[in-house]
Amino acid sequence: MHLHDKTIAHIAKLVQLAIITGTDVIDHLRMMKLDVDGVEGLIYIDKDYESEHSGSINEMIEKINKKGTINE
Repeated sequence: MHLHDKTIAHIAKLVQLAIITGTDVIDHLRMMKLDVDGVEGLIYIDKDYESEHSGSINEMIEKINKKGTINE
């Protein structure tokens, strides 16, 4: 099995998110949900997880834009 390029990009985003927020990247990786395509042998990001994660990121960005920081 191999990671799909989109999955690799998501892992890179999780590392960036951990750096920006000062959180543990391991916690972010543990929450990640994946799907396996048996035909292609590729590991993909779960569609529901991807949608949920994008929503969380967008929500955080909105809060930052309104308040100026994450923790306010």
